[in-house]
Amino acid sequence: MASRMYETFEHTADLGLRVRAADLGGLFSEAGRALMTLLVEDPGAVPESRIEHVELSAGRLDDLFRDWLQEMLYLFEARRLVGTTFSCSLSDRTLSATVRGATYDPRRHGGLEQIKAVTYHGLRLERTPEGYQAEVILDV
Repeated sequence: MASRMYETFEHTADLGLRVRAADLGGLFSEAGRALMTLLVEDPGAVPESRIEHVELSAGRLDDLFRDWLQEMLYLFEARRLVGTTFSCSLSDRTLSATVRGATYDPRRHGGLEQIKAVTYHGLRLERTPEGYQAEVILDV
């Protein structure tokens, strides 16, 4: 199992999420995985039975990152998708992603944070010597 490439940090009444990866596709994939681990106890508790495809574009890369997480939150809340595997590729300022997962089942997945939105406050995405790092604040 790969080591965790994300961490949370305190931010007043909200929750901060910091994600690292060697490349942009990995950064977006890891961010999707991180968000799911905040929403449910065990995202991989059931076999993958669903696939969703996501296409997003934005004028700026950090906005695209925020929009991606907001889309993952929407898929969880509105379509009851618990993502377990994320395959993301970026071209220019466009994201193409495939999310594999299962339908949310509170008996198997439990519930953790109640995340209302992914905010623009404190949003950062930057290149580092190791690859990329992003920070975002989640409204809980």
